Amino acid sequence: MRENVIEAMQEIWTHKMRSFLTMLGVIIGIASIIAIVSTIKGTNDKIMENLVGKGNNNIAISLMQGESAFEFDGYSGTPQGISLITDDQKERIRSINHVQDASFFYTRIYAEYINKENNSLEGARVFGIDDHFLNTYGYIVYRGRSFIDSDREQYRKVCMIDEAATNILFKGSDPIGETIEIKGEPFVVVGLYQEKQAFVPDIKTLDDYEIYEESTYGTVLIPDACWPIVYNYDEPQNAYVRADRTEYMSYVGREAQNIMRESITKAAGKSITYRAEDMTEEARSQQQLSNSTNSLLIWVASIALLVGGIGVMNIMLVSVTERTREIGLKRALGAKKGRILAQFLTESAVLTLLGGIFGIITGVILAEIISRITSIPVGISVPAIVISVLFSVVIGVVFGLIPSIKASNLSPIDALRRE
Repeated sequence: MRENVIEAMQEIWTHKMRSFLTMLGVIIGIASIIAIVSTIKGTNDKIMENLVGKGNNNIAISLMQGESAFEFDGYSGTPQGISLITDDQKERIRSINHVQDASFFYTRIYAEYINKENNSLEGARVFGIDDHFLNTYGYIVYRGRSFIDSDREQYRKVCMIDEAATNILFKGSDPIGETIEIKGEPFVVVGLYQEKQAFVPDIKTLDDYEIYEESTYGTVLIPDACWPIVYNYDEPQNAYVRADRTEYMSYVGREAQNIMRESITKAAGKSITYRAEDMTEEARSQQQLSNSTNSLLIWVASIALLVGGIGVMNIMLVSVTERTREIGLKRALGAKKGRILAQFLTESAVLTLLGGIFGIITGVILAEIISRITSIPVGISVPAIVISVLFSVVIGVVFGLIPSIKASNLSPIDALRRE
């Protein structure tokens, strides 16, 4: 085998230009497939990252009325037929396989009447949080402090705010120790928080914008024990459950929502229920749409590989014709048919293997160029590279088989007579 490889490399080097032109079809085909697969992988990774959140793996479980989140209007009070989530239910949820942590909280989306003197926080989010909230959601306190047990035990009116709320309410001044009003109640700012890992979503559509625009209005956190001071008593809680891996988010969400649904009785009506937001399913549906579109491009690129294979077969037939006397001499000296067959199959495989390697390099470069020009993310797929290398060898073997068989079947006498 080693001798065959060395002999094949010598033959390719002797006819450099012819070998390169022969490899060109394989190079183009492999490069096209690598570039397309890299673009598909990058797009899918970006879809998953945008919808699920990089390194977050949080599942939001919300009280729903029909297809919309249940909204507290401040006048109707709490809904009938829904009891509070018990400590036993919370522990059962935290004990679900693949759950890292879970937080149960009160919430107002687009809250009003949050002020600091003449500055007003319009359309903000307010959360009444437990001591698991920051860890579950992936937040850290970077200035001041978090809530402590005595804040809840003594019903201290304290709060934490994010950067957006700080900029709107305090216009760049230090907010720690300052007081803001929530529905007329004074709350002292004790801490500023932010995400542990900065995540900037790739917003290109209106749907992308609607997912993330609410975070730009500012968020205020208060202890869950203080929630009834400004809002309602005995409100149902929502939850964030954090899975240890992205692929388990759907499972964790289903299990957690089923436990929380135990708190809902028939008095609440059929339209009210707890539902997990399954972002992984939405991501997969978008990925499938992307894959179905790009799979057509892969088939088109595969035509170039077919053309390249035909080119390899053609040049190997020419090589057999040119080296007829060499084959005859080897056969006359006792070379078996299998030896001749292996020699030409090896040469064909080495030829396409080199084409595959050059194609992979070209494909990676092409993918990066496409990414820079179009801003489409790319993700280099190692399995695709390995498969491409193996596939290029298979092309050499398959399309080199006929010329190799022809060479091995030459009669020594006829081969030596041929000019």
